[in-house]
Amino acid sequence: MGQVMISATSEIKGLALKRPSTPSSMSSVEGRNGGQANAMKSHKHKKGVTLTELVIVVAVISLLATMVIGIASRINERAKEKSLKNIFALLDGALQEYYQYADKFPEQDEKNFANAATHSEYLYGELHSIPASRNVLEKISDSLFKNKLGDPPRRTPPEIYDPWGTALDYRYTPDENFPELISAGPDKVFNTADDVSSR
Repeated sequence: MGQVMISATSEIKGLALKRPSTPSSMSSVEGRNGGQANAMKSHKHKKGVTLTELVIVVAVISLLATMVIGIASRINERAKEKSLKNIFALLDGALQEYYQYADKFPEQDEKNFANAATHSEYLYGELHSIPASRNVLEKISDSLFKNKLGDPPRRTPPEIYDPWGTALDYRYTPDENFPELISAGPDKVFNTADDVSSR
């Protein structure tokens, strides 16, 4: 039994040390290694980004940025429109308080948009002179009251501005039911299609 074991071990060692004797098996091994080298070379080449792919990515990013800017500006415009409605509602309330106290509205019959800031200044002064209407004015954001016309030593009343930065125009004649407030709107120019009236 000892001899059988030795011969089996020597046969196993002989098999492990045997090398392929045919050149065709060598060339198939080299062929496989050469194929791996070629695959690695082509794989390295595929890692780069082509100019076309880069242009497409930039175009998509530009398109998305344009959409986001457009949506953001529309949201901003809607917020300003809503703010203007709130300003009109508060000023209407202040005018009603003024009427209850004085039994009349502040008169301003000039219909000249060039003097809108003067009309707005007049309205603020009149409303501020009555305690109840002054309380309503205090609910409007201070950022909408500016004294661009006034001379600081005279301490004139501020004008009332819309969310786009234009002075509101104020009009009222005794033959009308209620005063009218007019905003120049987003284009900041009076007497155009985007003007907004409180009526």
